[in-house]
Amino acid sequence: MSIFNGLQINASGLSLERMKLDVASTNIANVNTTRTAEGGPYKKKKVEFSENLRQAQGTNKITSAGVKVTNIAEDNMTKLTYDPTNPDADANGYVEMPNVNMADEMVDMIQAMRTYEANVSSTEANKNILKKALEISKD
Repeated sequence: MSIFNGLQINASGLSLERMKLDVASTNIANVNTTRTAEGGPYKKKKVEFSENLRQAQGTNKITSAGVKVTNIAEDNMTKLTYDPTNPDADANGYVEMPNVNMADEMVDMIQAMRTYEANVSSTEANKNILKKALEISKD
């Protein structure tokens, strides 16, 4: 176990939360996108992640190295909205819209921001601990 494990764990958490913010902002930006390059409406995305485990060299001991993004999943659900003036409307006047709920996305963004802030605070605490360890070793 390294003295820098805490910083590595915090860094992985910061990276994950940044990815969540990016995905949520992309979902919000495409809330009304009815036509994509792939065809059809925008598909809502969600970050999937898991614990990042590492085996210590020369031992059978497994330690945590933070988190890692495992997948960015797409939600294939769509909702139908009646808008016969839309060029993407079907013969009955219904348009397939992305299954993006603005309130849910805003909640996800706030949660990611708060978790990011907590990781920053934890990183600062880790840095202070390492500074104190260096000061102790000077004496």
